[in-house]
Amino acid sequence: MTTSMDTTHLPTLIQMASYVTNASGVVHLRCQDKTEAYAYIERVCKRYRYAALAKRDKGTIRAYLCAVTGYADAQVDRLIGRYKATGSIASAPRTQPTFTGKYTKADIAELARLDDLYDGLSGPAMCVVLKREYERFGSIACERLHNLSAAQLYRFRGTDRYRQLRIHYTKTRPTKIPIGKRQKPEPDGRPGFLRVDSVHQGDKDGEKGVYHINFVDEVTQWEIVVAVEGISERFMLPALEAALTLFPFQILNFHADNGSEYINAKVADLLDRLLVKLTKSRPRHSGDNGLVETKNGAIIRKALGYLHIPRTADNVTAINRWYAAWFNPWLNFHRPCAFRETTVNAKTGKRTHRYPVGGYMTPYDKLVSLPEASQYLKPQVTFDLLDQQAYAMSDSQWTATMQMEKQAMWESLKLH
Repeated sequence: MTTSMDTTHLPTLIQMASYVTNASGVVHLRCQDKTEAYAYIERVCKRYRYAALAKRDKGTIRAYLCAVTGYADAQVDRLIGRYKATGSIASAPRTQPTFTGKYTKADIAELARLDDLYDGLSGPAMCVVLKREYERFGSIACERLHNLSAAQLYRFRGTDRYRQLRIHYTKTRPTKIPIGKRQKPEPDGRPGFLRVDSVHQGDKDGEKGVYHINFVDEVTQWEIVVAVEGISERFMLPALEAALTLFPFQILNFHADNGSEYINAKVADLLDRLLVKLTKSRPRHSGDNGLVETKNGAIIRKALGYLHIPRTADNVTAINRWYAAWFNPWLNFHRPCAFRETTVNAKTGKRTHRYPVGGYMTPYDKLVSLPEASQYLKPQVTFDLLDQQAYAMSDSQWTATMQMEKQAMWESLKLH
């Protein structure tokens, strides 16, 4: 049983001995901090002149103080020893050295600002953004942040100061579409192997919203998003053909997850004319199209949410204008992605995947890093032309402009 105690009362030695003998539980002081507990122990020692007591009476007082404070024998002995040496019991002064913090309030504010611009990238990816901002674009605000570790970044995100500056909500929703040749693509390090999926922008009163078609290259994670009014052949074929022309490298494979909007004769004819192989996901192999499905949530849902957007030609035109001018370039030139390393056990054949810190980079940087990367580019595309687009603005400048253009795009949409 635990009860409170009146710290103004000083019992006699007989009462102390009776309490210690008959106590059936632990009694804690009513005070909430050690300062008051120390004061009570000091008053008891002074009241009974502890140093002059017989050994038996000292033992009674020590046992009583242990019971009423909840302190261990060793702690009570230390406090009594401090009283005998100095005549009082007070908290010892702080001896632990203090150090000036490496990061300032302004650094946390800058981190929160960039996190808000990028809609909350993963920690390692945001570390790449901070490093690029300082080393490649000369941002003074990132001078101390450019070497920030992912662990420290996550600690900052958990602080009250960061949370006061930025409140973030995340919500994802998976989609499934069932049908070509059931085969998992094997790019072998070559770009041009696309994973494709559709994302629906909400229903309202039985009326379908616009659709987003998401194309992601498996090796470089180069991503192109287009909007269509519907997923019928009338809208899909022009959108597919236009999207394939936006990739800077040759397209070799087109992989979808059995949706009838992709697995049909018209799409197969289009891809055949372009010399692109068509494949579809295998049953009970959910990872066959996993890359693009994760991008649906991390990219499109985060950017546009779940709000119903009526599928009108004006709305689709406004969204595609923003996609082409700002969003798609941002995805490929300014937003770092995680690239995994896979090792195979020579004995068991088991594959192990890991995401090293140095494996975070933008899709364009990944494309440039490929051996003899220029061999994959389309004839009219060069890295000099791509560099002009990649470095026209810093990452944060492009992101801020992209977000402002997104707001203007939302205001132009007819949502009713």
